[in-house]
Amino acid sequence: MTVILTLETTCDETAAAAVTDTLEVLGSVVASQDSLHRKFGGVVPEIASRAHLENILPVIDETLRRANITLADIDAVAVANQPGLAGSLLVGLMAAKTLALVLQKPLIAVNHLQAHIYACKVAFRIDPFPCIGLIVSGGHSSLYRCCGAIDFTLLGGTIDDAAGEAFDKTAVMLGLPYPGGPSIQKAAETGNPKKYAFPRPLLNENRLAFSFSGLKTAVRYHLFGPGESKGERVNLPLLPQEIADVAASFQEAAVDCLVGKSLQALKETNLHTLCVGGGVAANARFRQKLETAVREKGYRLFMAPPSLCTDNAVMGAIAVERYNAGLFEPLDLDAAVR
Repeated sequence: MTVILTLETTCDETAAAAVTDTLEVLGSVVASQDSLHRKFGGVVPEIASRAHLENILPVIDETLRRANITLADIDAVAVANQPGLAGSLLVGLMAAKTLALVLQKPLIAVNHLQAHIYACKVAFRIDPFPCIGLIVSGGHSSLYRCCGAIDFTLLGGTIDDAAGEAFDKTAVMLGLPYPGGPSIQKAAETGNPKKYAFPRPLLNENRLAFSFSGLKTAVRYHLFGPGESKGERVNLPLLPQEIADVAASFQEAAVDCLVGKSLQALKETNLHTLCVGGGVAANARFRQKLETAVREKGYRLFMAPPSLCTDNAVMGAIAVERYNAGLFEPLDLDAAVR
């Protein structure tokens, strides 16, 4: 049995997992930083990197304890080295390099976005490839043609804000707490998704691309009027029902864009399987609407379970594919922000 220690520090979660070559998860730990960033309404890169420094060793130690193994049982060390926040990436990268050097074990690079899609294979224990991969998170909204587990070709992505960023910024405008995704979803539960006709940018255009800046701006104009506010948190005299209706209408527009472009990618590539990962993929309305749309078209859909949608190290099990292919990295491996 091959055991790989995987590390994830691309943004604001410090995570580690011990996984086997059969994709069994022996142990997994995620240290969240939500409480540190909440008062800022978003992730502050310097705070994130400092928290990673404090958390990385305890997280690794707890992961090994839960897995009931020691460092001597590790066959390789894997780390997400792209994309992400520079300071955050470097913490995980330095920890992985140090372990690989001391243990004299192979170092494996993990692409964070590819790993989000691979989480579907880990969760369902199936081989979904070839497929269309959709990553929807705070920093990325991207569609990939995935010919194999480590053979990805970008079809298109956001031309401005990512979906998760739009959720966070809309939550700020509505005075809802960070992180914005869960807050918008909760507020929308009692709202009318048809109350406000917010735009669906690029939905009816041929290119495979997303745009959420215009949607976010439409919400801002609705709340403040054109040119009045740049989206900072303010105390608006909004009734709870108004907040719920805006949240529901915004969420519906964002979901329509994500679902529509996913179906377009499947049709244009003549592929029949869609795999979805990333923090926004945990959104209940998105999951419901995508499942319905895909079923009606006769496609296969695999969505990472909510626990594997937000950043984690279990999805770093994609390192197993690189291990089996002998794709190891030198100790001068660098971080790639984009």
